[in-house]
Amino acid sequence: MILMGRTLCLPSQTTVQELFSVARDASIVPDISLDPVLTTFLSLDSSAALQHQYAFLQRSMSSEQRGAFRLHLTGELGGSSRVTCGGVGVVALALSMLFDQVAQQVRAQGSADGDMPAQRSQAKRIFGISSSSRIGWIIHRYLRLIPGIANNQEMMAETTELYDNLLKLELIDHYERMTTKKRMSTVSMQQWLAGAAVHLHIRIHQARLKSVPVGSIESLLLSYKSGFSHLVRGYTAYLHRHIQETGAPGPGEPRTRTATGPGQNNTFRITNQTCSSNCLFNASLVSPSNSTDKFNDTAAPNSTADIRRSKTNGSSEDFGLNVSKESNKSTVGVINRESLSDSAGSGRDEEDGLLGLLVIEPLRNVSHKVQHHPCESPAIQQALVTRIINAQDLERNRNFFTYPEKAFYSLLRQRDDFALLRRNSAALMRYNRTGTL
Repeated sequence: MILMGRTLCLPSQTTVQELFSVARDASIVPDISLDPVLTTFLSLDSSAALQHQYAFLQRSMSSEQRGAFRLHLTGELGGSSRVTCGGVGVVALALSMLFDQVAQQVRAQGSADGDMPAQRSQAKRIFGISSSSRIGWIIHRYLRLIPGIANNQEMMAETTELYDNLLKLELIDHYERMTTKKRMSTVSMQQWLAGAAVHLHIRIHQARLKSVPVGSIESLLLSYKSGFSHLVRGYTAYLHRHIQETGAPGPGEPRTRTATGPGQNNTFRITNQTCSSNCLFNASLVSPSNSTDKFNDTAAPNSTADIRRSKTNGSSEDFGLNVSKESNKSTVGVINRESLSDSAGSGRDEEDGLLGLLVIEPLRNVSHKVQHHPCESPAIQQALVTRIINAQDLERNRNFFTYPEKAFYSLLRQRDDFALLRRNSAALMRYNRTGTL
């Protein structure tokens, strides 16, 4: 068979690499990897990580600040200097958040911005997701409650059971929105992963408290492992639908102010932002009706109403799996990055006309100067999907829900308490002398 026509119109590896580099430099390559804070504190090394953080924070303070730091923490812990299971999983994660919050307050005391700590304590983002999203709200609320109740085993068990149920129900709904209601996006993937990771360790902590059987955790692990694989396939299909690329026109080719295509309706000029790969551009650039992630910005759930919803028994019904084909419709806001300096007008209209456009997904867009044959764009789009998926740390995400048997039972046996004063004062002195814990 002789291959002819568009079949031979394939881009070079150099062209694909150049466009991937453009997206990476513009910080629009999506990142759905689990937040390192979660993988650190929800692990067998959680106790050592918390000890290190506590010593490091005090080392950066004056003696007066260290005293205030310990005093504030003791107050947050109900007058106790020891936290039951304080070096373990979700409790260690909650103490880590508390340490950072109190350290900010202590350092800001006496400053002109005395009211800033209270504002900063209301975290806008938590583990890479918005704390105003429903999943983020549940996680944030639960972790804020833990320090004050950790030493009361009965109250800790009741509260953990409550938030286990709230988070489970929200994750089921969130999964269904992504798979059956066409709400897949990088933001929704980040929220599901963070929520599933915390929920798994909430369930593990319940087993430590003798509130649930071990089989409930094993069932949840299998559900999340399977659910993650389904979502990765759905997310890959989502990128295939949304990634669009138009090459910069070469000499003699028609010049256009912007490259447009299906679902590309608006052009904006914004100031470049330096941010991590999961940074989201200002959603105000597009109308609310154009955003595929508007469900993530709903108000925090009413816990009383949610509690009334039917409870499951921790079996395989913890998590539903139902993947369906998603819509091909999308609305993309275009962000012109190359012409940032032209927003006030600088006479570069001729150069602007030579720009191409790369769209990763709604609100992740960049103009570029990479030239290639127009017929190469479909193959470039497919190649970029592969490059973006390969850039994700999917193996680490998958491993989080695939514990070897020995590691799994080691997690269940963790019981490390955390002491604020004696033990950590000694650790601090040792850290000051040697630089290690």
